[in-house]
Amino acid sequence: MFVKICGITNEEDALLAVALGADALGFVFAPGSRRQVRPDDVRDILRRLPPGTVSVGVFRDERPERVVELVHRLGLTGAQLHGREPLSEVRWVRRRVPFVIQAFAAGDPALASAANGPADVVLVDSADPGSGRVFNWSLAEGVPGGVRLMLAGGLTHENVAAAIARVRPWGVDVASGVEVTPGRKDPRKLRRFVAEARRAGTAVADEDDRPPSGPMRPYDWELDELADG
Repeated sequence: MFVKICGITNEEDALLAVALGADALGFVFAPGSRRQVRPDDVRDILRRLPPGTVSVGVFRDERPERVVELVHRLGLTGAQLHGREPLSEVRWVRRRVPFVIQAFAAGDPALASAANGPADVVLVDSADPGSGRVFNWSLAEGVPGGVRLMLAGGLTHENVAAAIARVRPWGVDVASGVEVTPGRKDPRKLRRFVAEARRAGTAVADEDDRPPSGPMRPYDWELDELADG
């Protein structure tokens, strides 16, 4: 089970999340977000992280040129597009960035065609990202097979196991569910979330007697290695 901790705003939380076993960190550049960070601050944080840490810049309806520029200038692993970016822009970014997560609101009809898109991972979130609100998990079942699905939206250490058992995602993404205040992580919540997600992921894999399904397109081996670790 791939675990992404999003909304990282400071070095202490970044190092803590990695130490507790998170597979990826998310840095929000979207204007207006309570967890928005400055590029220069992210660059400084990335310099202190262990080599190979997966880092994702989160953007909302940003110019694709800006997305690509920041990913490469800061040394991020990839980009998460969390707005209403048209498929043409997602494809343009993916040709220039090695790893792209495309986010959809739960129940979005576009989820039905997600397998035909260029993104490496499809993320399903609530209609109000970052709010901590849980959505009806059955709405994530519209994602077609052969897609790496990441589940977000109101996850906590108390409900992540149930969410994984119901949806059977490739990964989970959390921000508010492991925070004291927006942008400041709680060590105890972080530890319990990662542990519960790992336990639930192992239980689902054992129940299915097979590893979580992979994508139909080539995928970065480093991320596969992290997901299996």
